[in-house]
Amino acid sequence: MSKIGEEFKEFIMRGNVMDMAVGVIIGGAFSNIVSSLVDDVLMPVITLATGKVSFTDLFVALDGGSYKTLAEAQEAGASVLAYGNFIQMVVQFLIIAFCIFMVVKGINKLRKPAPAPEVTTKICPYCKSEIHKDAVKCPHCASALDK
Repeated sequence: MSKIGEEFKEFIMRGNVMDMAVGVIIGGAFSNIVSSLVDDVLMPVITLATGKVSFTDLFVALDGGSYKTLAEAQEAGASVLAYGNFIQMVVQFLIIAFCIFMVVKGINKLRKPAPAPEVTTKICPYCKSEIHKDAVKCPHCASALDK
């Protein structure tokens, strides 16, 4: 049993497992922030722009009844197709996806490799010594070089 414990300890202490755990925790917190952004900031503005139509109240009662709100239909026990909630979740997903895209884009920009240093030397084809790239004569073997 101690071998399994040691293997588990080795597995859990790997860098990518810990990175993934941190990512999941931060992702959960980030999801709450985006949910609040969608529910408390964006959707009220969209509702105002669409003539006070609340997306969460967009539904179709499948029993043929007429209900003013989704809550009223659910309270009456009616089967409903709540497509407004779906629209809200799609908006929320798109915002989360865009935010993640921007974060990844920023990280990739920071990770760009440094430009390769300018080549200032070359190898003499005759004596194989390192010489300046603009040399026309090797200082080591005095051979004439092609530029």
